[in-house]
Amino acid sequence: MRVHHEQVDGITTHIENTEPHMNTVPGSVEAPEDESELPSSDRPGTGARALKLLASGDVTAGASAPTPFSPDTAPTGLRPAAKVDPAPEVDLDFPREWIEFVDPANAEHLIAADLTWLLSRWTCVFGTPACQGIIEGRPDDGCCSHGAFLSDDDDRKKLAKAVKMLTPQDWQLMDEARDRDGKIRKKLYLEEDELDDEPAIRTRRYEGACIFLNRPGFAGGIGCALHTMALRKGIEPLTVKPEVCWQLPIRRTQDWVDRPDGEQILRTTITEYDRRGWGPGGLDLHWYCSGSPDAHVGSRPVWQSYAPELIELIGQPAYDELARHCRRREGLGLIAVHPATTAAREKADTDPDGNI
Repeated sequence: MRVHHEQVDGITTHIENTEPHMNTVPGSVEAPEDESELPSSDRPGTGARALKLLASGDVTAGASAPTPFSPDTAPTGLRPAAKVDPAPEVDLDFPREWIEFVDPANAEHLIAADLTWLLSRWTCVFGTPACQGIIEGRPDDGCCSHGAFLSDDDDRKKLAKAVKMLTPQDWQLMDEARDRDGKIRKKLYLEEDELDDEPAIRTRRYEGACIFLNRPGFAGGIGCALHTMALRKGIEPLTVKPEVCWQLPIRRTQDWVDRPDGEQILRTTITEYDRRGWGPGGLDLHWYCSGSPDAHVGSRPVWQSYAPELIELIGQPAYDELARHCRRREGLGLIAVHPATTAAREKADTDPDGNI
């Protein structure tokens, strides 16, 4: 059960099976009742097929409320400083450690987890000197340059409700989404595109980046307006942002696997969403964070800092089991450490003042 997502600009993403297989998703946002403002060409049924472009490169808050500046919280309220010279990204191929375990809530659900990635110290560095942006010449965009395709009707409804929660203090470009009567309209913050020769809806691109991206100089701070609003209200950003924005750089794939005894199980794989995840165009991105030592400076491993996202993707019982395995593996010492984390540690040892 694979879904292939073709993306514009020569990049293909492979975020698969975007809807969790559980019936109830922790932290889900209820859909708004009024969908009358959807663009006239918006058609239901595009579904997970449409999930593609990364739209928000700001930090994932994890389970905690907003905190003072640190690399783990990425300063959406600060102007970006001058960029540092980027460290070379690591090779795409290197040894990884994996673990497989059965979901405690479902004996027919097997989870394969990439411990090398989950125990890495990657963290979002949007808004810091380390973030170079995926498009050359647009470092302040982070990975928000392309806008985001919305995966399905539920994703559009969630965004519509989130937009109603935004204030001018959250959203720099709010006026660009207003009609002549001053009312915010979906047709002004979404735009039509095509995917697999079928209509698809994405967040509008305004002056080269997502309309929800606050630019340098905005009093409310740079970064995703939706993310900023979530932090202000003390809610998880994943509950208000498009799916593609909060899932990356974690990659989840799901496949039905036939066992030798004839039984069929669902196998969920959790791993790093590296450059290859974008398809052939991913190799041409100006810079990408998951393989950059400059982004492996987090105070916590990914399995902890991305706990809410992982819970949303695999469910609470499976996450609790994953956390148990990660704690145990940390105590034993990981054999195949992520090379970007290793490089970051070596840099910190030789140049303790060289961090972002």
